[in-house]
Amino acid sequence: MPAQRQYPVEPRERATQRAIDARKNPATRTGECRRIGEHLGVNPEALRIRVSRAEIDESLRPGTTTADIDRITELEREVRGLHRANTILKQARLFAFRVHSPGSSSGRR
Repeated sequence: MPAQRQYPVEPRERATQRAIDARKNPATRTGECRRIGEHLGVNPEALRIRVSRAEIDESLRPGTTTADIDRITELEREVRGLHRANTILKQARLFAFRVHSPGSSSGRR
């Protein structure tokens, strides 16, 4: 069961957007997440992380976007599945080779 979210989605998004807008102004950039978080009752560190992620997603700062992270995770999952399938096929091939090889005990009957 996924963990329950501490804050409703709308206030988190509103706080995130306010912090992003405030950080665009160099005069209010420093400490803005803390001030907005305290004002809206949102953990300032959680808000800072959400703002950083949103800035990356909006190409305001360098980094891997959420969509890219999701795609990479999906591809890694697919690669793990393909490795498992490949291992199973290799084991099946070796088993079949041992069963049907001329030196095996089942082939001399």
